[in-house]
Amino acid sequence: MGLRFIFMLTRNDQTVPEAAEHLGTALSLGVRHIGFKDVGLPVNALKALNASIKAKGATSYLEVVSLDRDSEVASARAAVEIGVDVLLGGTRVDDVLPVLEGSGTEYYPFPGRIVGHPSVLEGTIAEIAESARDLASRDGVSGLDLLAYRSPTADVPELIAAVCAAAEKPVIVAGSIASKERIAAVREAGAAGFTIGTAALDGAYPAEGEGLEAQLAGIVRDVAELNGHLSPFGKKNLDTAFDGIPEPWSPRVAGQVNEMQIKLARFEGAFNWHFNAREDKLLLVHRGRLLVRFRDREEIVEEGEFIVVPHGVEHCPVALTETCEVVVLEPSMPAGSGSFGEARRI
Repeated sequence: MGLRFIFMLTRNDQTVPEAAEHLGTALSLGVRHIGFKDVGLPVNALKALNASIKAKGATSYLEVVSLDRDSEVASARAAVEIGVDVLLGGTRVDDVLPVLEGSGTEYYPFPGRIVGHPSVLEGTIAEIAESARDLASRDGVSGLDLLAYRSPTADVPELIAAVCAAAEKPVIVAGSIASKERIAAVREAGAAGFTIGTAALDGAYPAEGEGLEAQLAGIVRDVAELNGHLSPFGKKNLDTAFDGIPEPWSPRVAGQVNEMQIKLARFEGAFNWHFNAREDKLLLVHRGRLLVRFRDREEIVEEGEFIVVPHGVEHCPVALTETCEVVVLEPSMPAGSGSFGEARRI
């Protein structure tokens, strides 16, 4: 799984009033992980947000901002009532785990000492890593929510790497991430994901254009690039591609999908009777008319039509026009397997 981007509908540790509108923007861009806080909107509004997230097949998160035991337990109960997929944050694991038991909500508490509001992560790397090891060992803890960039003294990439190694469970990095460089550092350190809320809502992320849609599009693009999920391929024009194939019956590979090759070939006159021993193939006529002779019948394939020739079936292609341009789809084949361009065989 690639690095996970969690968009938080929050500013200053509260769910924003425009959360429903921002949620629509995020879902339209295909953002698959979306969270909010349990403060800022009434529970019914948070339930509606959660329902909208799940209706689109996305994962929902609630992050705890409570500073005392009773408030944190109340946040856990709210997570269960709202029905979120993941509860992020909090430090009172022994109090929260009984509340979540049997609910199906995953739990990612904060490792280390969390103080203040906005939250600050205190402690040395060794102390935070030991806290992470202890928390991750608990049944019911699915991962950790690390306030890495809220640590005033630690080397952040080193801290993330140490916590990931100690926890051996997914680590989400939260807080103060507003650049591709920091996202890359989070990924290189081994984290499973990260959150961005205020930075996107305030337009702080480097993006092409103004507004939240441009912010989210920029983040999603950068995450896709870091995860290796951008395609290196552009479109190809068949007319232009066929112009580069002067020789008849000599297919050229124009692309490949898994083990399947996309070949372009010019047919002129008749080929010989032949068959492929193991591979099926598809013949799609781009321009011209093609006759395919079988031992029991003949098929005329017009422009825009295709025919599948199963392996082991003898056939003889014949161009009915002076030139017939054909897209051939077949698995990669070793030499001598009977494909076009090999020695003509009966």
